[in-house]
Amino acid sequence: MKAEITFEDFLKIDIRTGTIIAVDDFPKARNPAYQIRIDFGCLGIRKTSAQITSLYSKEALLNTQVTAIVNFKPRQIANFMSECLILGIYNTDGDVVLLATSKKTTNGTEVH
Repeated sequence: MKAEITFEDFLKIDIRTGTIIAVDDFPKARNPAYQIRIDFGCLGIRKTSAQITSLYSKEALLNTQVTAIVNFKPRQIANFMSECLILGIYNTDGDVVLLATSKKTTNGTEVH
């Protein structure tokens, strides 16, 4: 288990829903990954890289709504600047399974 945090610490994390609008291969990534663009509505479009190629095809990801942390500092990954972090969990095979809402929401909706 990680270190205990306060509720105020949690409130600093900005988690939003967004819809994947573009998925491209990322050949320069160290591990197999995609370059993804996500529409967060009022927050605009953000880019990220995700190592989810084993469970998700590019076509299956397109127009999928995901949850992501949108207030991390941008991070350089190879020749690509990642602007958010899609949330997921590892399954029993060690592959990342994306976390999503059970119903469609407005892009940019904040998770509480």
